[in-house]
Amino acid sequence: MRTHVCAEVNESLVDQVVTVSGWVGRRRDHGGVIFIDLRDASSTLQVVIDPDAKDAFKLADSVRNEFVIEVTAKVRNRPEGTQNRDLATGMVEVYATKLEILNRSAPIPFQLDEDDVSEPVRLKYRYLDLRRDSMQKAMRLRHKVTRSMRRFLDDLGFVDIETPILTRSTPEGARDYLVPSRVHDGEFFALPQSPQLFKQMLMVAGFERYYQIARCFRDEDLRADRQPEFTQLDIEMSFMDEGHIMEMMEAMIVGLFKDALDIDLPTPFPRMPYSEAIERFGIDRPDLRNPLELVSVTDLMQSVEFKVFSGPANSESGRVAVMRVPGGSSLTRKQIDQYTEYVSNYGAKGLAYIKISDLAAGKDGLQSPILKFLPDEVVSAIMDRVQAENGDLVFFGADDAKVVNDSLAALRVQLGHDLDLLQGAWVPVWVVDFPMFDWDGASKRWQSLHHPFTAPKADQVTNLQDNPGEVLSRAYDVVLNGTEIGGGSIRIHKSDIQKTVFKALGIDDQEAQEKFGFLLEALKYGAPPHGGIAFGLDRIVAMMLGVDSIRDVIAFPKTQRASCLLSEAPGRVDNQQLRDLHIKLRNKPKLPTSDDAASAA
Repeated sequence: MRTHVCAEVNESLVDQVVTVSGWVGRRRDHGGVIFIDLRDASSTLQVVIDPDAKDAFKLADSVRNEFVIEVTAKVRNRPEGTQNRDLATGMVEVYATKLEILNRSAPIPFQLDEDDVSEPVRLKYRYLDLRRDSMQKAMRLRHKVTRSMRRFLDDLGFVDIETPILTRSTPEGARDYLVPSRVHDGEFFALPQSPQLFKQMLMVAGFERYYQIARCFRDEDLRADRQPEFTQLDIEMSFMDEGHIMEMMEAMIVGLFKDALDIDLPTPFPRMPYSEAIERFGIDRPDLRNPLELVSVTDLMQSVEFKVFSGPANSESGRVAVMRVPGGSSLTRKQIDQYTEYVSNYGAKGLAYIKISDLAAGKDGLQSPILKFLPDEVVSAIMDRVQAENGDLVFFGADDAKVVNDSLAALRVQLGHDLDLLQGAWVPVWVVDFPMFDWDGASKRWQSLHHPFTAPKADQVTNLQDNPGEVLSRAYDVVLNGTEIGGGSIRIHKSDIQKTVFKALGIDDQEAQEKFGFLLEALKYGAPPHGGIAFGLDRIVAMMLGVDSIRDVIAFPKTQRASCLLSEAPGRVDNQQLRDLHIKLRNKPKLPTSDDAASAA
């Protein structure tokens, strides 16, 4: 049909006749001459139609936005002063001799250049939303990212292998999406939360280097960076330790940012133990662009009479920490109250503070309601420990260690943005030496901090049964600007160690055999040492674009209520399908309302 795409029409084609096709982005009538901005996947081209081309002019007068047209035209230079050097075709225009309407468009529900279109409308008409420049840019960047990943891994001898979508349910931290079996009455497939077990099988099978851009499914409560179905780059390799894996993956990420954004990430990525991350930042995915840090003062508070501080300071599970905010004394009481309300969302019962006007004047140079409860020597020791300066403000957190860490970590992030404290564009870090297990007070049992197939440190295997809380794992996460973009570990490759880990998690032999029998069986047959990592593809692309929601980098995402406004999924099925699947609904489903659709996103 066409001889050129729009982006190919440039000064080298002046005086030549071309045929181009695309959508009408905009139509303008300037004193009897009609201008059409013709858009295709490559660029936008200005088409000029004047009354001398009678048939073309008559049709051009009837076209509207988003009509699909084909134009045969002569290329010419734009008049002086009308060039657009920001556009690939901005130095030329085409003078139409023939125009054909390939398809008409109904009036569209929103203009493609509008910025304030509601998300429910965008998702309902996603095929129109995807025509917008921002969405075209997002999808093309996503393609560049996956292409770079594939090239890197292909060059290193990795093999792209697909793993099953219909598998069995295994406990991996979130609820599974279940698929009822028609053939096996009362039994269900599960959609995979990750290809974890199958990629370990591929290592047992001798492939040594595997990757897959894998679709994963989790039935969990959603937020901006979560979707019921998402995509990850899944990688596994044999005969490599964590140091070699991190080195290789770091090179991939560095190359990826160079290929996709022409950005040079700072190398080498620093490596930070989990314990240090929690101590200094309260979180295991610290944003190192932010200079604010937590400083423990638990020891200084153990002997004070003020129970708000001494209680947590003398509790095994408690912590008292402070965070110095340079120049923070300028914060108003109203702002401090707002931050106090903010940290309450993370369990904090309050937010004590000290404003520093004149350190040399001792307590007289400080302002705070809590000063009367603290001895002079304690206040002085706190100021020394945080290296306070005049004009600073020091925030306090005192409670269970988790509450202190969560609340001050969140406050640190908020202050970093509010006070414009972030330094540097992209700052990566590897977080390593994670605890193997985390105690779940509700169930009164240990849980895997990553997943139950993560290997313990080699010299700590003997502690798995007697002291699991002290065991460190061979796990590693790569964090960029406070977001975990990838996580992995060395896996357990011996069945006896895997059984011991299951027992530490309260999984007995019968349950282990029922849920993971095929893995335990495979590990008996010469399973090599192996490890891997998975990267959140949606999250990486969202960060590159600077958007808050991964829905903006997924072609057809779900809403926060896990529904698709475009296809109206999930939907009902007829009674015959239910009978075939041996399913009987307990209650008649509630019909969706317009209010449901409006609030779905």
